[in-house]
Amino acid sequence: MNNSQSIEDYLEAILLLSKQTPHVHQIDVARKIGVSQPAVKKAIKILLGHDYISLDGLHISLTEKGKSYAEGIYSRHCTVRDFLLAHGVSEAVADDDACRLEHVISPETFLMMQTWLKNKN
Repeated sequence: MNNSQSIEDYLEAILLLSKQTPHVHQIDVARKIGVSQPAVKKAIKILLGHDYISLDGLHISLTEKGKSYAEGIYSRHCTVRDFLLAHGVSEAVADDDACRLEHVISPETFLMMQTWLKNKN
């Protein structure tokens, strides 16, 4: 896994957790992604260095920059998943594939998927 993909995974996890609970903790992120707490601690340093998150004691919050980036990642995930579902892929496989494809999809392919989904409805 490259560093960019890892950063995106952490940002997406923090975004989704922040929609479920008012306070996101390192242990929550570790459980969501399936990594150790030391791995989260290392990622936190990187995310802080990029100004994607802020820490308030033990709580993790996305900065505006981090929230914008995370929402873009999650949008790609949802679009890819919905496109795959619309083409008969099972829900579990579509979600799993979307987790991987969201990091590497080209803007051209992403736009095609968005357009197809929009025109389908």
